[in-house]
Amino acid sequence: MVSNPFLLRAGCGAALAALLLSTALQARPAGDVDETRVRAADSEPADWMVDGRDVGGTYYSPLTGINSGNVERLGFAWQYDLGLPQRGQEATPLVVDGVMYTSGTWGYVYAVEAATGRELWRYDPQPDYFRGRHPCCDLVNRGVAVWKGRVYVAAVDGQLHAIDAATGHKVWAVDTIADHSLPYSSTGAPQIAGGVVVIGNGGADMGHYAVRGYVSAYDLNTGALKWRFYTVPPARGQKYENPELAAADKTWDPHRPPQFNGGGTVWGGFAYDPDLNLVYFGTANAAPYDLRQLGPAHLDSLYAASIIALDARTGRMAWYYQTTPRDSWDYDAVQKLILTRLTLHGRPREVIMQANKNGFYYVLDRKSGKLLSADKFTYVNWASRIDMKTGRPVVTAAANWYASPKNVYPSWAGAHTWNPTSFSPRTGLTYIPVIDLSAVWVDMLHNGGPLKFLNGFFTVQGLFPDDTYDAADLRHIYGPVPSLDTLKATRDVKLVRELLRAWDPVKRRIVWERETSSGIRGYDGGVLSTAGNLVFQGRGSGGLWVYAADTGKVLKVVPTGSHIMAAPMTYSVDGVQYVAVQAGYGGAAITVGPIPPSSAALKYQNVNRIIAFRIDGGPVPTPPLRVDPPFTEPPQQTASAAQIRAGELMFVQECSRCHVFGPSVTPDLRKMDPGVHAAFKDILLKGARAPLGMERFDDILSDADADNLHAYLIDQAWKGYRAQQAAGPH
Repeated sequence: MVSNPFLLRAGCGAALAALLLSTALQARPAGDVDETRVRAADSEPADWMVDGRDVGGTYYSPLTGINSGNVERLGFAWQYDLGLPQRGQEATPLVVDGVMYTSGTWGYVYAVEAATGRELWRYDPQPDYFRGRHPCCDLVNRGVAVWKGRVYVAAVDGQLHAIDAATGHKVWAVDTIADHSLPYSSTGAPQIAGGVVVIGNGGADMGHYAVRGYVSAYDLNTGALKWRFYTVPPARGQKYENPELAAADKTWDPHRPPQFNGGGTVWGGFAYDPDLNLVYFGTANAAPYDLRQLGPAHLDSLYAASIIALDARTGRMAWYYQTTPRDSWDYDAVQKLILTRLTLHGRPREVIMQANKNGFYYVLDRKSGKLLSADKFTYVNWASRIDMKTGRPVVTAAANWYASPKNVYPSWAGAHTWNPTSFSPRTGLTYIPVIDLSAVWVDMLHNGGPLKFLNGFFTVQGLFPDDTYDAADLRHIYGPVPSLDTLKATRDVKLVRELLRAWDPVKRRIVWERETSSGIRGYDGGVLSTAGNLVFQGRGSGGLWVYAADTGKVLKVVPTGSHIMAAPMTYSVDGVQYVAVQAGYGGAAITVGPIPPSSAALKYQNVNRIIAFRIDGGPVPTPPLRVDPPFTEPPQQTASAAQIRAGELMFVQECSRCHVFGPSVTPDLRKMDPGVHAAFKDILLKGARAPLGMERFDDILSDADADNLHAYLIDQAWKGYRAQQAAGPH
């Protein structure tokens, strides 16, 4: 049994409040959101005022105007162009009193009429393009917070902005980054928690030594820092910024070199319980992945890969639960957290739930952090189970990639990642975008290959065994790895699958599932469920898919021509219900190869836009067709074979995080035009194209490195050009 405890507490008073509020609707100022309204969100189903819609962050709507009986008539209502640069879109818009607020690339903020898509204002955060590293996984932003007439957003450079909701003018901005010499960035949505706005940052995978995670809370009115909580301890002998770090320090190797910063960043979703005044968040992976570099001890590395609850007034820890002790597989715990009430063993429990990256679905008591259940929601081989007495995973031999390359499930992409899940109190089910995919973990320091460091992975690599996996080709970079046939023999299903699964957190089982992509990751989107017995999810193939919430039956597919990663949302204006979603390819997808053949982003231009749908709408306008430029004759090659080989290794080490050979979000560097060749060093070392997302690398690369990289790209350009010429005109 399930219920919404916040609505139960509000009782009949919520209905009366809703009546009074609806009467005074036109008199409200812009962005008029407060705790009273959020607690009674179910009494105002026309709005989507906070991340996840309600206090529980369920991504569930009580609206029924679009339902299983009429969803076949769902079609296009309006669209809004988010502008350049065209990168990944991961935010879910908010709607307050007929106005939609959302964020996009760099941390731009947009306000549009929710019924028409007409722009009211857009806000340029004016990020510092030249300071620090960009995020590991594209220039994404995961949303805004609206509160008492202001809109809050964290821009990529770490500046937290408060914006007037009516005018789009800046009220204040504050730098949230503690040390700009480290590769910090911000991509998450801020969380309002009582009198403060809370934000974290990313960078646990970045550089040679990563960053050190923390969350910060700022006064809503002034932007003054109220408290900061560090998630991992400082270098040995340094002062603890918060007392909880004394316990954490005992779980890190005492011999660790001081330049390693530990990771544990908070780049994903927050949650907040106003009754307990606790703000919740998950932390990212420990860093580096190979913890042997920190010393010989086999310790837990707190508070990385953990779920943490803090007192929102003080920033002091209420409790923590570590999902993956001694994380060596990039199993962040930053996935969306859902607050609800479940009846477990005949007893109602106020819980917090998460479909974790490590493949286990966790249900915790949200006041105490006590583990109530932990079950596999997908295929997992790194651990056999969670010991309910200790709360610890029982790790298997398959997880030990120290001795030799191992095929570990789930991959570093996670069994589930940042894309929001949705919990429906109507069905009692959580709808989870699932990634059934492994990674072949390779210890590059000891596996015999020439590459010893990879930006984003440190001294290891996690190779996807997808349709592009070629063991012979990979060997000359990483050393010997298992063949694809060997890997295929380990499963009786495809090695790469994405699914949508309906999970019962009370009965602890899968109720239904639908495969959404296979062969190569499609990077499918987050989930929305509604009281109309519907579940909505966008796919990489370019469609908005609608399922029956109780059975999983496909009810409608709306082609869009755009790759959809973000979670849809729904709202109503003047009695008309809409569903809206942001569309745009990118995110972590840019780190793993060319755009998949099934993706809409391969056929159409990657136009970043909001698409809104309604009953009896028309077909969705598709973007212009994608046209990839041909190879042009490259400059003459003057470098030696040794320089080209050095450039290849440097390209894999530092550039392959964003650039691949083939159609992608970022340019195919084999196809540079003469002007780009001429400006190559200025672009690479001085940031000549920083406003387009190409950061400067003079802090990492030397002039000689740049020359070698250029030589390798010219070599690859000649190979592509000659093959094109030999093939003749198409």
